[in-house]
Amino acid sequence: MAVDPYQPFTNPVTHETFRCISSTDEAYTMEWVMEPGGYVPFEHIHVAQDEVCHIQRGELRAIINGREQIGTAGQTLFIPRGSKHIAYNDSAETLACIIEYKPGLDVFKSFQCFGGLTLDNDIGLVYGIHVPKMMYFMKKLNIAALVRPAFIPGPVFHMGLYVFLVAGNVLGWEKQCRKYTGG
Repeated sequence: MAVDPYQPFTNPVTHETFRCISSTDEAYTMEWVMEPGGYVPFEHIHVAQDEVCHIQRGELRAIINGREQIGTAGQTLFIPRGSKHIAYNDSAETLACIIEYKPGLDVFKSFQCFGGLTLDNDIGLVYGIHVPKMMYFMKKLNIAALVRPAFIPGPVFHMGLYVFLVAGNVLGWEKQCRKYTGG
């Protein structure tokens, strides 16, 4: 049975909880909760989407293109596509946001895979994500909503997608891909 991103899942490494609210062509909208001490695992770039963070509770500390921004309840942070960014919750209060990725593209499938790996505890100890498998899933599913680590240049990242596609085919990761997406 496919993973349902409408059901919340929590990354035990980064202390983030994700739950889809809606998924349309215009936007993928989710609830994002980060416990005190939680963090986004690495500075990254959304290649084809803008990210809009509507802060509901707590304080969000984000570094966007090298500039620190702090948002509090009632505020919105806008992260244009192609911007390097990372976020933390270094306050004592739980952070709750509504996040929109615009356009929605195929974020739903990406979160099916990310959620599946998380629920299966198939995660990295620092990043909280199995990066090679996520790269395999992104290439295997031809995900348009690409997210790449900011420290990896675009051409190197795209080459890595092919490398992990081949590795994943050899290692049998397609079975997990089908399990998570129902395909």
